Amino acid sequence: MRFPKGKSNAVKFYGHLILIFCMLLFSGAGTSEAAFSGSGQQGPPSFADLAERVNHAVVNISTTQVLKEGPMQPFIGPNSPFRDFFGDEFFKRFFGDGSQGQGQGQGQGQGQNQMKTHALGSGFVIDDDGLILTNNHVVEKADEIKIKTDAGKDYDAKVVARDAKTDIALIRVKAGADFPKPAQLGDSGAIRVGDWVMASGNPFGLGNTITAGIISAKGRIIGAGPYDDFLQTDAAINPGNSGGPLFNMNGEVVGVNTAIVAQGQGIGFAIPINLVKEILPQLKSGKVTRGWLGVMIQDITPELAESFGIKQTNGVLVGDVVTDGPADKAGLKRGDIITSFNGKELDNAHTLSRSVAATAPNTKTTLQIVRDGKNQEIKVTIGTMPEETAEPPAAEEKSAWGLTVQNLTPELAQRFGLDENERGVVISEIQQGSTAADAKLRPGDLIKQVNRQNIQNIRDYNQTLQKAKKSDSLLLLIKRGKNTFYVALKGTP
Repeated sequence: MRFPKGKSNAVKFYGHLILIFCMLLFSGAGTSEAAFSGSGQQGPPSFADLAERVNHAVVNISTTQVLKEGPMQPFIGPNSPFRDFFGDEFFKRFFGDGSQGQGQGQGQGQGQNQMKTHALGSGFVIDDDGLILTNNHVVEKADEIKIKTDAGKDYDAKVVARDAKTDIALIRVKAGADFPKPAQLGDSGAIRVGDWVMASGNPFGLGNTITAGIISAKGRIIGAGPYDDFLQTDAAINPGNSGGPLFNMNGEVVGVNTAIVAQGQGIGFAIPINLVKEILPQLKSGKVTRGWLGVMIQDITPELAESFGIKQTNGVLVGDVVTDGPADKAGLKRGDIITSFNGKELDNAHTLSRSVAATAPNTKTTLQIVRDGKNQEIKVTIGTMPEETAEPPAAEEKSAWGLTVQNLTPELAQRFGLDENERGVVISEIQQGSTAADAKLRPGDLIKQVNRQNIQNIRDYNQTLQKAKKSDSLLLLIKRGKNTFYVALKGTP
């Protein structure tokens, strides 16, 4: 490198070097600053202002349920054989008077063998008249509901309406002048994967708590219900958060915190607020009514497509048609493939179920179908989804394979050590000497699949067994504790 000769030239040369150095320095600083304060904004320096602005609308919910017989009653009740050994004084000392009739004196008309259980959840105010949104599972079995506001004031609440299919409930309190201002409902359709969110609720009964994270995914289907469309977030959601709001950075509710994955970390789910807003007018009226097509449907696998002689795997296969239902009256048949609903192409059965349910009863709709390889158009008038009273949650179903099964309820899940969010049917009885007994199946085993078909409830189970009626084998996917495995039942059912 040659240095300039002469004083003036040297000054100019080093001046240029300093100028270039400064330009590079400030250019780098600008780039670094832009990375944190430009359009690619990182996390806010604090969530304090947001929490202060919205937490007033979040409430803690405590529920009480009266059980006719406590879980310890067979062991500590007046007819317990253990009383002869230990004596009444022992039971009175360690279990109290409840051992002679749990719940005595806890309320007028409350007889013997009763006990109270308590549960906690969260919710949020949505209007000035005392309406509060929460999860259905928080209040569905409650005999008494109380809420506590962020200011520490207690209110008695009553259920206005519940919707088990979306796990949403609306409750009401008598709002006074000092009742919290409502939360603002946002647009869950506008939120993007990677956007910051803040969850608020009452985890583990600790009181109002906030956690923050991002939207990890949208449109998640986790088997919680027929209309799954969850937002996934890594904001910590724990037991007691259920029913609380998920806020965007504008302080608007974009989801209702609902579910967690017990084995995972940073995986929580929220019901999109747009789905809630769809049914909110009906909840306010006291009852949710959905559209009904009257078909049993399933996704098209490559194997099914080959069997039906079609090339595409998009669309929905009609497995059965309910007699005298809307589809039956319109001429839809088993084996038809529905490719679009009111001009909207169908990718899977879940999309059709949601579209039909969101359609008001008595609405005239158009289905595009493929029947025997030919395209057809069918006009259907949507009906009203029947009440599901014919299939109680704990109904038993006996099988010729030697199995008696029930729908999985929270009580059965607790008894057999299963997650109540699991889907399937639980084995309640095994017939001695049956094929199921030979295969070493046990009461408490959860049947998740039959012949590779996912099982949600007894209805699915029966339909799949009916299809396998002439088969000499049955392939079951079983969950026992934390283990999942296949069991093949051989022989004639």
